[in-house]
Amino acid sequence: MRIGDLAKRTGASVRSLRYYEQQGMLTSRRSASEQRHYGEDAVVRVLLIKQFFAVGMSGKSIAALLPYIKDTGERCPPAVLRQLTDELGRIDAQAEELARARRTLEGMVKATREAMRGA
Repeated sequence: MRIGDLAKRTGASVRSLRYYEQQGMLTSRRSASEQRHYGEDAVVRVLLIKQFFAVGMSGKSIAALLPYIKDTGERCPPAVLRQLTDELGRIDAQAEELARARRTLEGMVKATREAMRGA
C-alpha cells in the first residue's frame, strides 16, 4: 500500500510515517518512481508506534524496542527487558495519576449536579 493509504488506515499523518521511517521504526519498499510501498504488517506496526507515543515513550526508546516486539515469544536482551520494565512502571504510575484525577473530576461533577438540583 502507498503512504497515503497507510495514513488513512492508521490515522497517522504522512509526515509522521516519514518520520517513523527516518528513525528506523518503519520500513518500506521503493517503486521504480521512488514511491514508498508498505506491506499489510505496517498497519499493526504504526498503530503500535502510535500507542507507545501516546503513553509518553520517546521515539528513541520506541525504535530500540521495536525489533524485539514479536509474536514468536523470542526473548529480548536483558537491557531491553529492563527498559520494558521501566516503561511498564512509568505507565502504571501514569495510570494511577489519571485514575486520581478522574476521581477528583467525578466528585466535582457530582457535587455540582447536586448543588444545581438543590438551587
